[in-house]
Amino acid sequence: MMGITAILLAAGLSKRFGPDNKLLMHIDGEPVVRRVAKALCASKAGRVVVVLGHEAGEIENALSGLPLETVINLNFSDGQVSSVRVGVAAVGNDTDGFMMCLADQPLLGPADYDDLIDAFTSQPDHVLVPYLSGKRGNPVILPLALRDDILLGGVNVGCRTFIDTHPELVRRHDVSNPGFRNDFDTPDDFSALQETT
Repeated sequence: MMGITAILLAAGLSKRFGPDNKLLMHIDGEPVVRRVAKALCASKAGRVVVVLGHEAGEIENALSGLPLETVINLNFSDGQVSSVRVGVAAVGNDTDGFMMCLADQPLLGPADYDDLIDAFTSQPDHVLVPYLSGKRGNPVILPLALRDDILLGGVNVGCRTFIDTHPELVRRHDVSNPGFRNDFDTPDDFSALQETT
């Protein structure tokens, strides 16, 4: 086994949050994006690649000193799928799969990512999807074999339709941490999330 590449999507406009960049909001004294990236860097992921776009310089500054790589999505305003493709394009052949991570899930820790990585490693030819109380969460881990399909536009890794219509490719993995479903889009979401930290 060669390991997992973690792709952290941190390029979005976060329009629903208002004038502030939600990824630069602080939890326990540090920006959300740094908190998430630190957890990934401390996990079993062999490589962490962060996709930057909106306010790339500010996000990169928030990540200063962490053992990760950054790539730029110049078309970040086109939406998350464009960032997914930029991140996946950075995945080399020296990995078994890649984990698509959201930068607004600050309740996940290294052990949560390790649990997914361990589960994927046992069946590395399947897409691993975390489920909490029967509901799909994030991140998902995809086998390297799907990289080129994603880059060609044949697979949208965030598409529930793909997961629902290809059960033979998908492995559901039950998790217990609500953080797998707790991301945030609005200031009210963020306030509610802060109360759980």
